[in-house]
Amino acid sequence: MGTTAAALVKAAKASVTEVSVTNAKDLVGQGVVFVDVREPSEWQAGTISDALRIPRGVLEWRAEEDAPLKDKSTPIVVYCKSGGRSALAAQTLGQLGFDSVQSLAGGYEAWIAKSA
Repeated sequence: MGTTAAALVKAAKASVTEVSVTNAKDLVGQGVVFVDVREPSEWQAGTISDALRIPRGVLEWRAEEDAPLKDKSTPIVVYCKSGGRSALAAQTLGQLGFDSVQSLAGGYEAWIAKSA
């Protein structure tokens, strides 16, 4: 018996730490790497300043290649549009050995809503 994407996201959210937009905004400029896992076409709507852009589909292959992620103890906040892909990405980064990974609760949509 298979599962659903929603079930995978629910399980990922149960296993990762989510950070609120308010707390994430406090982390900007504090040595935290923000990783945008949306697709390139989504980046046109905007992105968090200085975010590393790695589409979710290639995260496993690029995570250890991009210079800001060479040190697996570097704190990371992952985000997508609304929080589902970032939860999956945060879970994956944890499985790859990254020590301090959080998913942005509500994603970029929540970030923009808090900026208005």
